[in-house]
Amino acid sequence: MAKYHLTLAHLYGDLMNTYGDIGNVNALQYYARQMDTDIAVKVISIEDDFDPNKFDIALFGGGQDYEQTVVSKDIQSKKAGIQEFIEDDKPMLAICGGYQLLGHYYISAAGEKIPGIGVLDHYTLSQDHHRFIGNITIQNEETGQKYHGFENHNGRTFLGKGERPLGMVLSGHGNNGDDKTEGAIHKSTFCSYFHGPILTRNGELAKRLLIKALENKYPQADLSQQKALTIAPTF
Repeated sequence: MAKYHLTLAHLYGDLMNTYGDIGNVNALQYYARQMDTDIAVKVISIEDDFDPNKFDIALFGGGQDYEQTVVSKDIQSKKAGIQEFIEDDKPMLAICGGYQLLGHYYISAAGEKIPGIGVLDHYTLSQDHHRFIGNITIQNEETGQKYHGFENHNGRTFLGKGERPLGMVLSGHGNNGDDKTEGAIHKSTFCSYFHGPILTRNGELAKRLLIKALENKYPQADLSQQKALTIAPTF
């Protein structure tokens, strides 16, 4: 039996799962086992309540415009809980559409303005008949770690107050193709356009999320072994 136990909220896991983003759940569980930790997963979807006090970590994947429009309407009722979760410095990973919906708004490929919940200070515009598609490599300016992935998005996201990029683009397009940023970090919320899913290729990012969740839940625990663990990719 595992020594530590975490509960993960998979926000709209039944709707926001483009390009296999659910694999991030599997990857976190895989890495957690190496840290003597198990993770219970609960999908929070349409009309479900989100109580931030019941969860230690959260994932929010990407979706097509139709699914994002549906989620955009429902998630407004969860804004207070999600904001509390984020501001309490609990770890969250938001990918593509999830990333966009945490911001103020995004413009769909059809030109429709879809409201987010504005818990992060970014916004997303669209491109005319163009997408950013292909392999991408970024480097986190704080840790020096390089993250590798695959991007496929029409959106052009611009960061705001209180946000810093997940990394600076070494190759690929990133948030908007102009300022060389990719993704966003606010407290322990990490956002990215990386599909793939991101955590299968970037174990150190998964480790960062898990260590933070464990530190929050078990503040008196000796996590030195978990912190020293070298996490290999899942493939």
